[in-house]
Amino acid sequence: MQTTVFSGGIAVSMSAATAHQVVCGCSLVVLLAAVLGGWLVRGSTAVPAACWAAAAAALAGWNALCQAAGDVQPASAAVGRVAVAALMVCPIMSLLGAKRPQHGVWQLIVATLAIVLALPAASAVLIRPGSFPDLHIIVRFFLPLLVLVGWMNFIGTRRAVAASLVAVGEFGLIWPLLPGVSLSRAIPQPQIDAAAAAAIAAGSLVAVSQSLWAGRRHALSDHGETAAASPAAARQQQFVRQIDGCLLPLRETLGAAWTLRLAERFATLAQQRGWPARLTFRGVQVAGDPADNSWQRDAARAAEAVLRRFVSRDWLRRHGWQRPEFGPGPPRPDSGRRENVSPPKQPPPETASGHAR
Repeated sequence: MQTTVFSGGIAVSMSAATAHQVVCGCSLVVLLAAVLGGWLVRGSTAVPAACWAAAAAALAGWNALCQAAGDVQPASAAVGRVAVAALMVCPIMSLLGAKRPQHGVWQLIVATLAIVLALPAASAVLIRPGSFPDLHIIVRFFLPLLVLVGWMNFIGTRRAVAASLVAVGEFGLIWPLLPGVSLSRAIPQPQIDAAAAAAIAAGSLVAVSQSLWAGRRHALSDHGETAAASPAAARQQQFVRQIDGCLLPLRETLGAAWTLRLAERFATLAQQRGWPARLTFRGVQVAGDPADNSWQRDAARAAEAVLRRFVSRDWLRRHGWQRPEFGPGPPRPDSGRRENVSPPKQPPPETASGHAR
């Protein structure tokens, strides 16, 4: 079977077996990128999402390898596609619940979702062998909705290009499962699968490359710090640099949803305690007199407590976090009171016999 793929206006002939091999190779790239991405975000609640992405890539690669090795019936190919689609949306759902301490239990909900989405495939294999999976209309709408939610979560970050490539590729893979599309007529689609897998692989490589470059740039910025005009300005610069060094990487890891929630929580604390600082989607913003740094220590501790809902202390240290030492901190409650210090008691005088009276 010959299919035609248009690349740069030139028609390229591609056999179905070659297209499946392309999908298998791209799945291997995505698998390696997911493993490397999981290592880069170690210590954060995004590690389960990387594990789900690796599982989806492994299943997609195995499915494509089986189709490239032999003559797979369209019904069997449809079963594999439903199973891949069920795992493919799990990283998105995993990130939506990435907050401690419930992020571990949330993975059970994600696994339950994958099982529910894959039930039509299991039914086609166990109850109606040789038939196409019968997807409910809710499932057909739910799959593209999750892909769209995942894209919107990162479109405002520096991962916008990577998220767009991955979203386009995922839409290509779930195209036969969309509402109004006949699954039996849309399968097989080797040329669309090859292009979709290539888009997902490209997006994965872009995301990993950006993460590696961000770590390199952070290391270089530590050696190229600019001198501040005054000690007070230097302390404020250190305060902003330290929080931005953790907040912005966390934004690129978890997306906009949790970043905005984190900023909202810190804004509530800042308003209650009168701090002239706010966390925004673009980083921390500080107003007021730079010489007044009495609030910075408490604000840094509050920011650390909020960040710890998503990352570990090791993650914070890797991104340059140190214990708050910006300002003098609040005075001790007893610092304004003068303590009454009584002189030490003298021992009672002794008699001639040596015994105290």
